[in-house]
Amino acid sequence: MDALRKQASKLREQVAKQQHAVIKQFGGTGYESSDVMVIDEVEMQRHQQLEKLYRSTRAGKDFQKEIVKAAEALTAIGYKHIEAGTKLSEDCSRYGAENVHDKILAKGASIYGDARKHVEKEQEDLNKLLSSQVLDPLRAMILGAPLEDARHLAQRYSRMRQEAETQAVEVSRRQARVREIPNPENVGKLHAAETKMKEIKANMAILGIEASAALAAVEAQQQRLTFQRLVALVEGEKNYHLRVASILGEVEAEMVSEKQRKESAPPVIPQESFSEKTMFFLAEATHSFTAASEKELSLSVGDYVVVRKVSPSGWSEGECKGKGGWFPSAYVEKRQRIPSSDDLSSEVY
Repeated sequence: MDALRKQASKLREQVAKQQHAVIKQFGGTGYESSDVMVIDEVEMQRHQQLEKLYRSTRAGKDFQKEIVKAAEALTAIGYKHIEAGTKLSEDCSRYGAENVHDKILAKGASIYGDARKHVEKEQEDLNKLLSSQVLDPLRAMILGAPLEDARHLAQRYSRMRQEAETQAVEVSRRQARVREIPNPENVGKLHAAETKMKEIKANMAILGIEASAALAAVEAQQQRLTFQRLVALVEGEKNYHLRVASILGEVEAEMVSEKQRKESAPPVIPQESFSEKTMFFLAEATHSFTAASEKELSLSVGDYVVVRKVSPSGWSEGECKGKGGWFPSAYVEKRQRIPSSDDLSSEVY
């Protein structure tokens, strides 16, 4: 009879172990790679919540690391950009100073050289923003105490679950022993094991609540901070590109304007050419023109001009209201011919 009881006890222990193995397989945690058994339904739900929070905070931390890595690379590229741009600025300014005879190119190089200084200043400001608004806050959270403390609570909970598994096996063994030999000693040991099991479960409940709350708070902070830093990154890059585009737009307009001004300037006519026979005529201004230099003549619509020279370049030279200078030929229309000085001399003789 005793042999049968022993055999039955062994069978019960084997069945209990198999049940534990099945529960381990389907109820293991993900935060400590632990495969402890689930004590009850409440503990199962708490464990699943902790596992989800542990994974999400780990994913959040990994994503923050990727942002930091990218921001560090952008900063490094920015400093190389500043170095190359500064050298280009110096080269352009030097060419403009040393080649003043090459009017259009030298002026354009000088304009661009000055503008590059402003571009590199914008790049430097972007680097500072990346450091203060993105890198520093994310690094602080990645290495911060709240995240580590919450993870430690979850790890402590995981270890307590392992302890609970061991104690559950001990209770099962004591129960089987009492069924075999229900003496006071075995009953006392069973009660002690069950009391310890209750204490462990109570501590697990408290620790599980604390760990869940801590991880949930960290997850919320991760989500909020990471989103804010992404927005700061986007705004910083956007403002940088807008300011650089504005600088380069102004530079382009100034360079093109300078080129057009140089190309459309009144022609330089040798002084001796004025001694040649010239046909004067009277013209009326059909468009207003504002002189940009002392060589040019300002006109208002309706002004009459004595035109003395017409150049193939599209400029004419004449006199209006006692002032002489050059103006666009297309801005006036011929009204009548005025005899030149040579014509008047021939008539006298």
